[in-house]
Amino acid sequence: MADSLHIVCPHCETVNRIPVARLDVAPRCGQCHQPLFTGHVIELTRANFQRHIERNDVPVVVDFWAPWCGPCRMMAPQFSEAAAELEPRARLVKVNTDAEPSLASQFNIRSIPTLALFKSGREITRQSGAIGKPDIVDWVRTHA
Repeated sequence: MADSLHIVCPHCETVNRIPVARLDVAPRCGQCHQPLFTGHVIELTRANFQRHIERNDVPVVVDFWAPWCGPCRMMAPQFSEAAAELEPRARLVKVNTDAEPSLASQFNIRSIPTLALFKSGREITRQSGAIGKPDIVDWVRTHA
Protein backbone atom coordinates (compact mmCIF):
# COMPACT_ATOMS: atom_id res chain seq x y z
CA MET A 1 0.00 0.00 0.00
CA ALA A 2 1.21 3.53 -0.73
CA ASP A 3 2.27 5.93 2.01
CA SER A 4 -0.66 8.21 1.18
CA LEU A 5 -4.06 7.92 -0.46
CA HIS A 6 -6.13 10.30 -2.56
CA ILE A 7 -9.60 10.84 -1.11
CA VAL A 8 -12.33 12.93 -2.77
CA CYS A 9 -14.14 15.18 -0.30
CA PRO A 10 -17.86 14.29 -0.18
CA HIS A 11 -18.69 17.98 0.47
CA CYS A 12 -16.63 20.07 -1.99
CA GLU A 13 -15.15 17.28 -4.18
CA THR A 14 -11.56 18.42 -3.68
CA VAL A 15 -9.04 15.60 -4.00
CA ASN A 16 -7.05 15.32 -0.77
CA ARG A 17 -3.84 13.39 -0.15
CA ILE A 18 -4.01 11.68 3.23
CA PRO A 19 -1.19 9.70 4.86
CA VAL A 20 -2.33 6.11 5.36
CA ALA A 21 -1.43 6.37 9.06
CA ARG A 22 -3.99 9.21 9.43
CA LEU A 23 -6.84 7.46 7.65
CA ASP A 24 -8.39 6.22 10.92
CA VAL A 25 -8.12 9.55 12.79
CA ALA A 26 -11.00 11.46 11.14
CA PRO A 27 -9.09 13.32 8.40
CA ARG A 28 -10.57 16.60 7.18
CA CYS A 29 -10.60 18.22 3.76
CA GLY A 30 -7.82 20.71 3.18
CA GLN A 31 -10.20 22.94 1.20
CA CYS A 32 -13.52 23.04 3.10
CA HIS A 33 -12.30 21.52 6.42
CA GLN A 34 -15.25 19.09 6.56
CA PRO A 35 -14.72 15.42 7.50
CA LEU A 36 -13.60 13.27 4.57
CA PHE A 37 -15.48 10.30 6.00
CA THR A 38 -18.92 10.76 7.50
CA GLY A 39 -20.12 7.18 7.75
CA HIS A 40 -22.93 8.09 5.34
CA VAL A 41 -23.68 7.11 1.76
CA ILE A 42 -22.98 9.80 -0.86
CA GLU A 43 -25.43 10.49 -3.72
CA LEU A 44 -23.59 10.76 -7.03
CA THR A 45 -24.73 12.25 -10.32
CA ARG A 46 -23.28 12.23 -13.81
CA ALA A 47 -21.50 15.48 -12.93
CA ASN A 48 -19.41 14.02 -10.09
CA PHE A 49 -19.44 10.27 -10.73
CA GLN A 50 -16.15 9.98 -12.64
CA ARG A 51 -14.25 12.13 -10.12
CA HIS A 52 -15.28 9.90 -7.21
CA ILE A 53 -14.68 6.65 -9.10
CA GLU A 54 -11.33 7.60 -10.64
CA ARG A 55 -9.73 9.78 -7.97
CA ASN A 56 -10.50 7.86 -4.74
CA ASP A 57 -7.71 5.46 -3.83
CA VAL A 58 -10.05 3.49 -1.56
CA PRO A 59 -12.52 1.10 -3.21
CA VAL A 60 -15.84 2.72 -4.16
CA VAL A 61 -19.04 0.68 -3.92
CA VAL A 62 -21.89 2.01 -6.06
CA ASP A 63 -25.51 1.12 -5.33
CA PHE A 64 -27.48 1.56 -8.56
CA TRP A 65 -31.08 1.97 -7.36
CA ALA A 66 -34.43 3.67 -8.08
CA PRO A 67 -36.99 5.19 -5.68
CA TRP A 68 -39.87 3.02 -6.98
CA CYS A 69 -37.94 -0.23 -6.38
CA GLY A 70 -39.13 -2.11 -3.29
CA PRO A 71 -35.96 -4.21 -2.87
CA CYS A 72 -33.87 -1.02 -3.29
CA ARG A 73 -35.80 0.69 -0.48
CA MET A 74 -35.45 -2.43 1.69
CA MET A 75 -31.69 -2.53 1.15
CA ALA A 76 -31.09 1.22 1.64
CA PRO A 77 -30.80 1.16 5.46
CA GLN A 78 -28.56 -1.91 5.25
CA PHE A 79 -26.31 -0.14 2.75
CA SER A 80 -26.15 2.93 5.03
CA GLU A 81 -25.15 0.79 8.01
CA ALA A 82 -22.49 -0.90 5.89
CA ALA A 83 -21.09 2.55 4.98
CA ALA A 84 -20.66 3.38 8.65
CA GLU A 85 -18.78 0.10 9.20
CA LEU A 86 -16.63 0.10 6.06
CA GLU A 87 -15.39 3.70 6.06
CA PRO A 88 -12.59 4.77 5.82
CA ARG A 89 -11.43 1.59 4.03
CA ALA A 90 -14.13 1.90 1.35
CA ARG A 91 -16.47 4.63 0.13
CA LEU A 92 -20.16 3.75 -0.42
CA VAL A 93 -22.20 5.80 -2.89
CA LYS A 94 -25.62 5.66 -4.58
CA VAL A 95 -26.74 6.43 -8.11
CA ASN A 96 -30.45 6.92 -8.77
CA THR A 97 -30.92 5.23 -12.14
CA ASP A 98 -34.14 7.17 -12.80
CA ALA A 99 -32.34 10.50 -12.37
CA GLU A 100 -29.15 9.29 -14.11
CA PRO A 101 -30.22 6.90 -16.90
CA SER A 102 -27.02 7.58 -18.86
CA LEU A 103 -24.92 6.17 -16.00
CA ALA A 104 -27.17 3.11 -15.78
CA SER A 105 -26.77 2.63 -19.53
CA GLN A 106 -23.00 3.22 -19.46
CA PHE A 107 -22.56 0.45 -16.88
CA ASN A 108 -25.14 -1.86 -18.46
CA ILE A 109 -27.36 -1.98 -15.36
CA ARG A 110 -30.15 -4.41 -16.18
CA SER A 111 -31.64 -4.98 -12.72
CA ILE A 112 -31.74 -3.02 -9.51
CA PRO A 113 -30.47 -2.90 -6.94
CA THR A 114 -27.03 -3.64 -8.34
CA LEU A 115 -23.85 -3.07 -6.36
CA ALA A 116 -20.67 -2.43 -8.34
CA LEU A 117 -17.22 -2.27 -6.74
CA PHE A 118 -14.66 0.02 -8.37
CA LYS A 119 -10.91 0.23 -7.77
CA SER A 120 -8.64 2.71 -9.53
CA GLY A 121 -11.48 3.75 -11.83
CA ARG A 122 -12.27 0.21 -13.01
CA GLU A 123 -15.19 -2.01 -12.14
CA ILE A 124 -13.90 -5.09 -10.32
CA THR A 125 -17.12 -6.99 -9.62
CA ARG A 126 -20.86 -6.56 -9.19
CA GLN A 127 -23.71 -8.07 -7.20
CA SER A 128 -27.37 -7.88 -8.24
CA GLY A 129 -30.29 -8.12 -5.86
CA ALA A 130 -30.97 -6.85 -2.37
CA ILE A 131 -28.64 -8.11 0.37
CA GLY A 132 -28.30 -7.31 4.05
CA LYS A 133 -25.57 -5.40 5.86
CA PRO A 134 -23.49 -8.46 6.84
CA ASP A 135 -23.49 -9.68 3.25
CA ILE A 136 -22.60 -6.21 1.91
CA VAL A 137 -19.70 -5.92 4.35
CA ASP A 138 -18.44 -9.44 3.56
CA TRP A 139 -18.77 -8.88 -0.20
CA VAL A 140 -16.81 -5.62 -0.06
CA ARG A 141 -14.08 -7.03 2.18
CA THR A 142 -13.75 -10.11 -0.03
CA HIS A 143 -13.32 -8.13 -3.24
CA ALA A 144 -11.65 -4.93 -2.01
